[in-house]
Amino acid sequence: MKPVLSGALLALLLAACATTTSPTGRRQIMGGVSQQQLDQLGAQAFAETKAKQTLSTDGKQNAYVQCVVNALVAELPQQYRGVRWETALFVEKEPNAFALPGGKVGVNTGIFSVAKNQDQLAAVIGHEIGHVISRHHEERLTRQMGASSLLQIAGALAGDYGQLVTQGGGMVAQTGFLLPNSRTQESEADVVGQRLMAQAGFDPAQAVDLWQNMMAAGGARSPQWLSTHPDPANRIRELQRDINALEPVYRQARAAGRTPRCG
Repeated sequence: MKPVLSGALLALLLAACATTTSPTGRRQIMGGVSQQQLDQLGAQAFAETKAKQTLSTDGKQNAYVQCVVNALVAELPQQYRGVRWETALFVEKEPNAFALPGGKVGVNTGIFSVAKNQDQLAAVIGHEIGHVISRHHEERLTRQMGASSLLQIAGALAGDYGQLVTQGGGMVAQTGFLLPNSRTQESEADVVGQRLMAQAGFDPAQAVDLWQNMMAAGGARSPQWLSTHPDPANRIRELQRDINALEPVYRQARAAGRTPRCG
């Protein structure tokens, strides 16, 4: 009987998969994970990261990051604006950041070495939030986890979420949430994040300056965090390409009073 039950669950999961469209119009295959589960897994991955890394107690820097996050979140679709967003600033030299479903944003203090002003920090955080609103985490879970892990999630949908968290949750969080995005997803997050920062009143041209700073910080050898990202030179060209189209969005935001003063 057990194989029959597993087959039935798998059939239900496959039936639940659906084709959706990302904010840039890209075709995505989704299925097997509810938004509630994504939010719970995001919260778990965030808690695990906070437990392992040192949190900054610098009040000024924490307020700075939170201010940028708040300005960006205010321009998100309602389903994301209604979430209570939480930020964490980690004492870590590597310039990096991430965002997770459920309204979680993590930033390393090392990001300040390349994000020289609020607009450049908004480019970083906007990019990371772009992954969330483009549903990249759900997309990766659908693609990466395979039938056996999806069956675990099917059990969670039946009310066994606690067991999933304690026995397999760490694996789920690491596999689907904290591993690198694909280059397609990275490029898409650039597009979505740059538009988001313009809508929030941050200068979209500063996204180019940010990546120039990142390239300079790498010196002769690219930083490790660039290894899974699109080629920086191509990335800069793509960001430059979109500036002209986003300038009116930026000017309209400023005219409407969206003038962030975060630091």
